[in-house]
Amino acid sequence: MKKDIHPNYHEIKVEMTDGSQFVTRSTWGSEGEILKLEIDPKSHSAWTGGKQKILDKGRVSKFNKKFQKFRSDSK
Repeated sequence: MKKDIHPNYHEIKVEMTDGSQFVTRSTWGSEGEILKLEIDPKSHSAWTGGKQKILDKGRVSKFNKKFQKFRSDSK
């Protein structure tokens, strides 16, 4: 391995949105720094299964209408 080309790998604290912390190793920041998350698995709807809004403004139905003659009847 070449010397002095790799980033410094050290321990940091990660703070979740609810204030809980855990220690991990990373190349982010410097030794002992705290990485505060704005989005994490405890709060974001992608992980919690919360409702998501679909904002297509009729694009899907417009597409289906435009290309309905190309649709195959057999599935």
